[in-house]
Amino acid sequence: MKNTIKELKLFIILWLTQSFSTLGSSMTGFALVIWVYNGSGSALKTALLTICSYAPYVVMSIFAGAISDKWNKKTVMLVCDSFAALCTVAVFALLKSGNLQVQHLYILNALNGLMNTIQQPASDVAVTLLTPEKYYQKTSGMRSLSNSLVTILTPVFAAAVVAFAGIEAVIAFDLFTFSAAFLSLLFLIPLPQAAGGKAKELAGGKKEDVDEKQSGEEEAGRKPDEGLWQTARAGIDYLRANKGILWLMLFLAAINFVASVYEAALPAMILSKENEKVLGAVNTCVGIATLAGSVAATFLKAPKSRVRVICNCLLFSMCTENFMLAFGKTPVLWCIGALLGWLFIPLMNANMDVVFRMTIPVKMQGRVYSVRNTLQFFTIPLGYFCGGLLVDRVFEPWMAAVPQNGILAALFGSGKGSGAAFLFFVAGIAGMAVCLIFRRVKYIREMW
Repeated sequence: MKNTIKELKLFIILWLTQSFSTLGSSMTGFALVIWVYNGSGSALKTALLTICSYAPYVVMSIFAGAISDKWNKKTVMLVCDSFAALCTVAVFALLKSGNLQVQHLYILNALNGLMNTIQQPASDVAVTLLTPEKYYQKTSGMRSLSNSLVTILTPVFAAAVVAFAGIEAVIAFDLFTFSAAFLSLLFLIPLPQAAGGKAKELAGGKKEDVDEKQSGEEEAGRKPDEGLWQTARAGIDYLRANKGILWLMLFLAAINFVASVYEAALPAMILSKENEKVLGAVNTCVGIATLAGSVAATFLKAPKSRVRVICNCLLFSMCTENFMLAFGKTPVLWCIGALLGWLFIPLMNANMDVVFRMTIPVKMQGRVYSVRNTLQFFTIPLGYFCGGLLVDRVFEPWMAAVPQNGILAALFGSGKGSGAAFLFFVAGIAGMAVCLIFRRVKYIREMW
């Protein structure tokens, strides 16, 4: 154990401080979602918060890896975190002055999404560089564990802080967590300028006294004078030559669309039928489930087929939570659905992470992860938009017009929120179909 902690010391510092910062950001996001929905009553307006965050992320991600490969990764992470903090300060100032409008949040979320686009591949590569290969599954499980704790604590802490001190205190806590993560990264975590050189060092190789910038570019497979598009295209070319990885990304893209429809409809259904405490309880159950799954992912032995685990975990998730939310009439059933639907997601994520890190060369990961962010996540804003639009314009009006004693009302309830419940049923059918179709794709089955 002591040897493990010693080998993972830098990763642990980065993991803990970044997780602390994520907690602060998630609390602010949770509070603002409730603020927007209570003020507008619109699922679409609430979903646009996430859409604005993801739109620049999806559009620019394909180039972000090239930027990350060109720049010092630690500098990229520090600059992007600082810009995100400035956006939070802007929200705080507008809120205190009484001038905060939902349009301001859309703009600031879009700017935050742009910074996250650039930061993400640098952060992913940094984790790879700080982690010996034998610990990939363990550290992936640890990251899932922290994400689960954040999911559990976010609604509890956010609700408590808002009740006692207001939303301004939530934002102030967010800025405090940013400061802790920023200073730790700045002073406690050394990262190399060149991924290639560091990879040699972590693997036990001898450092060579050469020009760091030039050697880093050569190790990354990029010529010093290579343009941004040529560098970005290298990630695309890699996926074209490795169709198993490509189809796994497309599989996750389809799942992300269904999951985003679910995320857009969830606040609309629960806040319409109950209140923010119940929404917090369901989100807490999601966190508890992912916490249990993360612990399992951290300590379980490597499976015989990681790809089979990925497919089975997603199929189980799609077959449970959506239907429990659709047909369940009480918060208890919604919470059970959340527990079942998210229990195996960390195990899926851990195995997916290991497949990517062990298959994609370190020198290519920044660019390939950036292409992945575009391919795998472009469906998230689409899913949020479709989910919000379908709730507001299709399913809620439809359910408002059906007879109160009809079969649809018996299945999904009546009144505001019943349309969102109907949409969960449709999302469950769609999710099952996606899993069954993609598990039969030959490039995915070849990886079994």
